[in-house]
Amino acid sequence: MLSQKIVEGEYILLYLDQRRTYLVKVEAGKTFHTHKGFIKIDDIIGKEYGSTVTSSLGVQFTVLKPLLRDYIMKSVRRTQIMYPKDIALIIIFSGIGPGSRVAEAGTGTGALTTALAHYVRPNGRVYSYEVRSEFLETAEKNIKRAGLMDYVKLKNKDVTAGIDENNLDAVILDMATPWLVTLHAYKALKPCGTLVSFSPTIDQVVKTVEALKENGFIDIETVECLMRGMQTEKGKTRPQTLMTAHTGYITFARKALKPPPAEKKEPKGIANNDV
Repeated sequence: MLSQKIVEGEYILLYLDQRRTYLVKVEAGKTFHTHKGFIKIDDIIGKEYGSTVTSSLGVQFTVLKPLLRDYIMKSVRRTQIMYPKDIALIIIFSGIGPGSRVAEAGTGTGALTTALAHYVRPNGRVYSYEVRSEFLETAEKNIKRAGLMDYVKLKNKDVTAGIDENNLDAVILDMATPWLVTLHAYKALKPCGTLVSFSPTIDQVVKTVEALKENGFIDIETVECLMRGMQTEKGKTRPQTLMTAHTGYITFARKALKPPPAEKKEPKGIANNDV
């Protein structure tokens, strides 16, 4: 089994316990301070992932390789991020994978963008639309930190004015008025392409579903994903008191080719020889 050495320039996850983890960039000469003492990053460089490092107060941390969820949950935030439970459903139901071309709106802090880029690489592309330039600046930092910027094109544009790309595999919307984009999405998607919309309120869902039906989409489904953790301890195992409950409704649909208009038949006249 090949070992994985920690090198400068990478990100690591310093693990103390499930509630206390820290995403840190590996830089020579850097010192990372915690309430459990400071850690010299030089002591980590060259170690294998899974090794332990001891702080100045004698507390041991485990050095882990960050997962996609770590980059998402520890992203710099200017807006509410989408949770992994919802992102996972969006990825699976949208059908995207390596090589997929996806349009997304709005970008926000780039949490969903990061996940989409992870799954469309190495030769796919995510075109992410956002009207607020300050959000794009934050999103770019988060996506770069995850090492996925090569697979993303950030666009400071109002998606309700249209989608520039065509022949897309999926259009994914996380915005206040997704129903205004359904016709643009239909034009931009390849046949059988998928549209996914994430909305916090049911009123948004109703408007979106009606617009989908009017604009050539079929197989329309709306779901809500609730996630509850378990306290697992001998003699005390039970559901946790707190849970990540409602975050939003997810609506899925697929593009169907619209049937050609029915051929108009001229009324049959009466020929002279029919008399």
